[in-house]
Amino acid sequence: MPAPAGTKRVKGVSIYRPFIFGSIAKIIDPASRPSNINVDHTHQWTIYVRPCPGHPDLSYFIKKISFKLHETYTNSLRTVEAPPFEVTETGWGEFEVQIKLYFVPEANEKPQTIWHHLKLHPYGEKAEEQREKKEPVVSECYEEVVFNEPVEGFYDLLTSSGGPVGRGKGSKGSKQASMGGKKGGQEERVAELPFNGTYSQKEEGRELDRLGQAIKTVEIMVKEERKKLEEREKILADLRSEEEPIVKAR
Repeated sequence: MPAPAGTKRVKGVSIYRPFIFGSIAKIIDPASRPSNINVDHTHQWTIYVRPCPGHPDLSYFIKKISFKLHETYTNSLRTVEAPPFEVTETGWGEFEVQIKLYFVPEANEKPQTIWHHLKLHPYGEKAEEQREKKEPVVSECYEEVVFNEPVEGFYDLLTSSGGPVGRGKGSKGSKQASMGGKKGGQEERVAELPFNGTYSQKEEGRELDRLGQAIKTVEIMVKEERKKLEEREKILADLRSEEEPIVKAR
């Protein structure tokens, strides 16, 4: 039985589309702070999903993108239906942002979700220098969405955009390029965001730098608290030694 119109898939083909997601944050200058910004907010930030340099706009295959902010924000679920796919806000704390990609109707694919940790403060070896210069804090990642065996209409849309057709054996642009993965004995037919080792390692390095800086900060705080405790114990010991002669005299 033939597949219904618009659902027939191109066998053995996977097409990938790269993009960048991340955030940029900068300190709010007290001298030029707008009056409508919460007095507790220290930073202005933008979280975004953007095409890679030299690549076409993402809107030919992405219909809309939703950003789930921290629940303390009014209307915490922000949906952007046209480029630029980004949300700008102000705040004082870091948190995880859920980013959901919704594809155009021709894709016949389910939405895909990624997560991004909103960073407001610099970390790593040049953190102090960045703080002194009050440079914007940029945190972004490279990612690829892979369409395994896309439906024919969506295949035509993707390949007409001028982006990469696919990877693997077979003639370039061929609908029968050897790209089909298998899972559980069946050919995989869904859009997916695969683990990207190269960029994940870079991000992991940044996180390790951040954790290292946090550990150093905690160690300094512990030393300061120990010093305070020792000083208090000394004062308490002095007070006790002063009270002993008075008790004996009685």
